[in-house]
Amino acid sequence: MKQNNIPRELTRAEEEVMQLLWDLGKGFVKDLMERYSEPKPAYNTVSTLIRILEQKGFVGHTAYGKTHEYYPLISKDEYRRQSLNIMLSNYFSGSFKQLVSFFAREENFDREELEDILDIMKKKYEGKTK
Repeated sequence: MKQNNIPRELTRAEEEVMQLLWDLGKGFVKDLMERYSEPKPAYNTVSTLIRILEQKGFVGHTAYGKTHEYYPLISKDEYRRQSLNIMLSNYFSGSFKQLVSFFAREENFDREELEDILDIMKKKYEGKTK
C-alpha cells in the first residue's frame, strides 16, 4: 500500500476525494457522496475524480460486478510528507529553516506554541550526533 514516489500532485478536488477515502479506509462512490458537505458535487463528478486518482496511482479498486469499491494506494502520512517536500522545494529552496522562518515572520505564534515546537524537535534529535 505504501508508495515511495507520488506520481503527481493532486488538484484541490482530487485531494478532497482522497481526504474522504483516507477517512473511510475504503468505499464506493455512494459512500464518498454521503460524506460530502453541502453543496455536494454531482455523482458523476466524484466518479470521474476517483477514476483520475486511479490513473494517477493514488487509488485502487476491487470490482463487484459493475460496482467498484475504492481504496487508497498511498497513506495520508506519505502524501503529507511528499507534499511538504514539494512545497519546500518549490517555495523554500529545499530549506526547512526558510520554511520555519517564514512562518515565524508571517504567523502570530505565541511563545508557548514556539516552545512546544522546539521541545518536539529536541526530543526527535536527542541522542543523535551532528
